Amino acid sequence: MSNEEATEEMQQKTILIIGISSFIGSNLAQYLKKYFRVIGTYYQNPVKIQGVLTLPMNIRNKDEVQRVIFSFKPDFTIYAAGLNSIVESDLNQETTDSLNTTGLITVAEYCQRYKSQICYLSTCHVFSGEEKKYIEMDIPDANTYYGKSQAAAEFYIQKTSLNYVIFRTCRLYGRSLKMSNPNYFETLQKELHLGNQVDCDNNVLTGYLDIYYIAAMIKICFEKEVKNRLFQVSSRDIMTAYDFAKSYADIFHLDKGMISKGKWKYPIIKGMGGSSDKYFLQMDISNIEGYLSIKLPTVKESLAFTFKRLNGSFEKENKTESKGEGIKFI
Repeated sequence: MSNEEATEEMQQKTILIIGISSFIGSNLAQYLKKYFRVIGTYYQNPVKIQGVLTLPMNIRNKDEVQRVIFSFKPDFTIYAAGLNSIVESDLNQETTDSLNTTGLITVAEYCQRYKSQICYLSTCHVFSGEEKKYIEMDIPDANTYYGKSQAAAEFYIQKTSLNYVIFRTCRLYGRSLKMSNPNYFETLQKELHLGNQVDCDNNVLTGYLDIYYIAAMIKICFEKEVKNRLFQVSSRDIMTAYDFAKSYADIFHLDKGMISKGKWKYPIIKGMGGSSDKYFLQMDISNIEGYLSIKLPTVKESLAFTFKRLNGSFEKENKTESKGEGIKFI
């Protein structure tokens, strides 16, 4: 089958994105609508994306969830709802449980009933941050409430679902559709472009990837009909938010002198604190690279792709790079 025929076949398939008003949900919709029929649900924040049908749904209401999945019978359902802030998750533990875990369980149950593959985006924060490279088979030992909720969702899907794909990701960055609540990347962009001082954490090390990388990998996995797999997705290296901001300033030609070291709040579950203030959330990515025959970027390579994607003037680094995706196929 040619690439054109494969794309045409995929366009006939339907993706349902739960939480399309979120940063991750809206970006996935923008990317995937070129290849699939995309439908999205939101709770209290309506969002309009050209070519995408969006409708309200409360994931705490099982009847509403059943009605939506039954009505559209999506081939794939991406769960992009929930709290993804470590601090907010700790302050609102009941909400975190209902959205990050219980809501996912409800959606997964109806996906199984109506034969829709569940796609879940988890996080490197399911690990406690030892100075090692975590592999997929390592047992999650989250030391934050946010990571604990994601680990519980991972466990449920792997134990009960007959058709799933899980992406355990590093920190994803990019621009969202909700300008009223800017994310870390948008705040960094704004403050540096205004010439303001930016205080960045220098204690937690993680990978950083442009959101379009994970969107491209989801597309590839759906096209290849990947089933019942957990993949770790990250940049090849890890760094602190401070080093990320410095790298961003380098790539976007801004003043690095406005970036200072700081220590952001990192709420640890009582009794799970280590002897160090440093946390290393590095994941082994050889599994997904080998399975999909791709090579993931370094943080700086990801930022260079972001510069080209958002600005359009960055010189192409490699002709083997898939246009518009940034993934290098081996």
